[in-house]
Amino acid sequence: MINKEKRTGKRMNRRKVCTFCVNKVEEIDYIALVKEIEKNDKGFDKNGEKRPRYITEKGKIIPRRMSGVCVKHQKALAQAIKRARFMALLPYKGE
Repeated sequence: MINKEKRTGKRMNRRKVCTFCVNKVEEIDYIALVKEIEKNDKGFDKNGEKRPRYITEKGKIIPRRMSGVCVKHQKALAQAIKRARFMALLPYKGE
């Protein structure tokens, strides 16, 4: 049996669960990703600008260890973000 807790320093960190696996998402569509960002009010920056959950303030894709997404969905998420950037739905770098 795999232990779901990792020991780092003095703290015990629980492993995050992939939200895409929990919701049984098969593929991540970049247009649906941008629409989710627009309707979600939780993704506001300090400046009041909307920011997706999986992108930092500077526009970088958040790594797997921080977002808690599995390998399969992290690859699909990165591809969807890159496609959305290419289609000018997301900025290449944050300001």
